[in-house]
Amino acid sequence: MSEVEKKNELVDDLLQDKNAKQNNDATIKVLISISTLGMLYGLINNIIYKIGGGVVYFEIFMLVLNAIMYLSYRADANKYKLIARIMVIQFFVFFMYLYYAYKIEDLKFLWIYIYPIFLLYLEEIHAAGKWILLTSGIILIAPFQPFVEVSHSWFEVSYIAFVFITITVMAYMHKVQMLKAQEIIARQRVDLERKYQELKKKDSMLTAQSKQAVMGEMMSMIAHQWRQPLSTVTLNISNLQFKKMLGQEISDEELDKAFNEISDTVVYLSDTVDDFQTFFRPKKEKTEIEIHELLQKAVNFVTPRIKENQIEISISKYVEIKVVTYANELVQMILNILNNAIDALSQAKREKAKIILYVELKGEYIYISIVDNADGISEEDADNIFDPYFSTKGKNGTGLGLYMSQMLAQKQFDGEITFTSSHLGTHFVIKVKKDISS
Repeated sequence: MSEVEKKNELVDDLLQDKNAKQNNDATIKVLISISTLGMLYGLINNIIYKIGGGVVYFEIFMLVLNAIMYLSYRADANKYKLIARIMVIQFFVFFMYLYYAYKIEDLKFLWIYIYPIFLLYLEEIHAAGKWILLTSGIILIAPFQPFVEVSHSWFEVSYIAFVFITITVMAYMHKVQMLKAQEIIARQRVDLERKYQELKKKDSMLTAQSKQAVMGEMMSMIAHQWRQPLSTVTLNISNLQFKKMLGQEISDEELDKAFNEISDTVVYLSDTVDDFQTFFRPKKEKTEIEIHELLQKAVNFVTPRIKENQIEISISKYVEIKVVTYANELVQMILNILNNAIDALSQAKREKAKIILYVELKGEYIYISIVDNADGISEEDADNIFDPYFSTKGKNGTGLGLYMSQMLAQKQFDGEITFTSSHLGTHFVIKVKKDISS
């Protein structure tokens, strides 16, 4: 047997033990409560109507015993079997006393028909069967035994035994059905737990793959961000070196200008490193930020791609909106959609390729719109756009960007991502809570 199968069997056993303990606990408490109420009712009636005999003392004894059993069980639930056996004997003696001491027309006699239910819910099936046989035997021999005088005829005895056995069979069938139902429920719980663990593992795997994909895209962005500034630095240094080789005089003004350009470029590269370092910070933190500043950060990451593809991008700001959010995760979601829009526009070859970003505040939620004027998403692709591993980019796409963005929106921001699309372009809307701490 494999380790996985052994683990699954262990989980099954633990769940069944847990269910059994819960059922035992409920059974003991319910039966003690019912019998206590029954005894109290009988005792009160016997006192009111001045019915004498040993039954009054028997009921008082039963009430005291019930209290002791209840307190003992509360103190130690592991005493279930002992208390169950005491209850079985207790009610066996009580019901047999009623059967032999009272006439059939007496209402007290009806208590005997409850005994099979007590038995089947306190004892295992095989043990309950022995008690049923013993009880049936004592019922049937009542007219023939020489020890206690009874007024029951053979017909009455056989009728009582028949009803007793009928109730027993009915209670047994109910017990069997209940056990089957409990087993099915236990199995379903185990299956659900396994499926949950599988989904959790799959989700973790997809998250890791998504992070790797994002890492690759971000490295590409870093390369784009640094290429032009590094070229500027190289060009300034080369110009100075070339003039020196030719023996040309380099003025202080020209030298200062070159050094200032190099210094500004180095500062820009340093700021870029800080931006990317912040983005890759593993610790998830809630940040208060103006939402349009966050949009600008996302746009800054893709600026080289936008310039390369000659795309006009704009952020429309109607009102200042402060948000408390997971900034890095929200930037990641916006970047995934922006990169898809850039890819679509690069293929569409529009004369004036545009991307517009704007934000609307509605109640507790903000709605971030990202609109492009590419060729749109086909109806066939639209149905699968948020599915994992689905991509329209062929080998260049992982198919995880929009899937993980939707998962982030739903799980971490209590929102969602929706879109509308036509041949005139696509409009994505990211709905997230304005304050995720509320």
